[in-house]
Amino acid sequence: MELHNQVIELVVHPTAAWAPEITTTDIRQKLDGPEGTSDWSESLLNPKNRIDSLDDYPSALWRVDGCAGLGTQFYAIPTFLQKIPPMRMDVFIPEDQTPRIRRQLDLSVAFHTKDGLRLSRLAVSRFIVRVLQHWTQTEFADFDAFERFYTSAPFGSRIVFENLSLDVRQVDVRIGLNHNLERQLMPLSSLAKLWGPEVVLPEVIEFQDLHVVKVLHDSVCLVEYQKQLFIFKALTSGAKYLYHELKTLCTMEPHPNVIAYPMHLVQKDCKFGGKKAICGFTTFYHAKGTLRDILPPLRAHGQLATEDQVKWALQLAGALKHLRQHSFGYYPDLRLDNIVLSEGGDVVMIDFEQRGVWCEFAAPEVNAIEYMRLIAEQEDFPDNLKEAYLDKLIAVVPEYESLQADKYSNPENGYNGAGLALSPREQEAAEVYMLGRVLWCIFEGVSGPQKAAVWQSYRWEPHIEFPDFERCPAAIRSLIEDCTRGRRPPLSRTVMRKSSRMVLEGALHGGHQTPENVIAAASAFWASEVEFATKFLDERAALKARGELDDNYYGRPALEEVFQRLDDFRAGNAAAR
Repeated sequence: MELHNQVIELVVHPTAAWAPEITTTDIRQKLDGPEGTSDWSESLLNPKNRIDSLDDYPSALWRVDGCAGLGTQFYAIPTFLQKIPPMRMDVFIPEDQTPRIRRQLDLSVAFHTKDGLRLSRLAVSRFIVRVLQHWTQTEFADFDAFERFYTSAPFGSRIVFENLSLDVRQVDVRIGLNHNLERQLMPLSSLAKLWGPEVVLPEVIEFQDLHVVKVLHDSVCLVEYQKQLFIFKALTSGAKYLYHELKTLCTMEPHPNVIAYPMHLVQKDCKFGGKKAICGFTTFYHAKGTLRDILPPLRAHGQLATEDQVKWALQLAGALKHLRQHSFGYYPDLRLDNIVLSEGGDVVMIDFEQRGVWCEFAAPEVNAIEYMRLIAEQEDFPDNLKEAYLDKLIAVVPEYESLQADKYSNPENGYNGAGLALSPREQEAAEVYMLGRVLWCIFEGVSGPQKAAVWQSYRWEPHIEFPDFERCPAAIRSLIEDCTRGRRPPLSRTVMRKSSRMVLEGALHGGHQTPENVIAAASAFWASEVEFATKFLDERAALKARGELDDNYYGRPALEEVFQRLDDFRAGNAAAR
């Protein structure tokens, strides 16, 4: 089964427990298409069925820096402008396409390919550039006219391809102006009033003075300001998580292994209300990148030193201890993507939106709450089913419905449902679980805990999967096992991504499979997981009502113990050298 947005609800999300009965023909026509055809009128060998051209332009006006939205959102930059403000006017393409289009444009590969280097090799990137080239040259009188349009649009507006066609000239391009985001953005005076005088805010700079060097992520750009490079953080999906992170960074106690105080607030003129509003902030640029991209090549070249691994592990455990000791609250985003390496070779934790990670890193008690949310928010589910799981969710997170409002309301503990539901000791146990997964990645030297994550592929894919071990020293292995007590079997032990298809794990060893078999296997897996999650939350509620709840349900070590065991290993390793 080729990767496609429909695969999420049918296979990857817990909603797959209720996957509808779909015939082989329906699945293959919509997701896979016919295996082959002898009909010349339908064959891809017939020139009329091919995209007119996917050659690179010698002097392209646009560049594609990356991808998000499961292959539907692309970071497009108009390179012909002398100064490019970080407008985040991304290109969006429709999800549903014929197999003929999907295969020619490598859309199943784009589904999991995020970085610009690999994405640039895919046909869809060249196709987008060609469409934008034609649109720019036909819709605007000259480059000055385009620049006036581009720089005056609301931040986070969209370039929408209403359709895809074999002929780029037939693609209907529309602009979606993001006035809703501008309504949510707040001026500095309003934020200062909400937060009070105790929150000291950094210097304010103007949006138009920033120049995009590269879009790194759906919320992060590398920008130049006054001949220096900075990271510009902004969200186009809504403002509340951004403002929560900004307040957090301006108020938490500093630590050498935690992202530093923001360098600038960035304000932009908004069409809505004629206001100047804070649309983002800048932070220091760590050019070495994330551990996700650093660990595999170090391992491959025999340069992954135990001393560095132990140092990074201790720094992470120490940073988490520091946050907890200074009443930061719950840090739900611990994964390799959110750990960068400083110029001096030290780790730095980033991303304090507090949204949370997906289940390859999160603790099972956190996933139990997240599964309730995903089911309750499924749009095309029967209302009675959604309401039943919404009731279960609200029983654990009473604030849930009030947290769904777009407007930033300055909540003391953020917007993370699991963080609000768990006691401080439960939060610490969940952090220890995530730390255990990260330690496994560090000491095995891999980019993630899964061989082939559905959501994102990496330049260096893991060759082993948690909790298998190859390189971890015995003491570290024992620590990781203790940190991840209560872990559940992952979906990848049943259904996994192979290249750009979802397959039965057994099929890699000669097992028979069909799209129905993939869906049926995923459905059985998720039915078991949802049942476990429901029983766990019911038992937790009953224990809590009786005053018998052990806030460390799985008996994981505390952060202090994790730090001490790592330090003991460091000392023993140093003595043995």
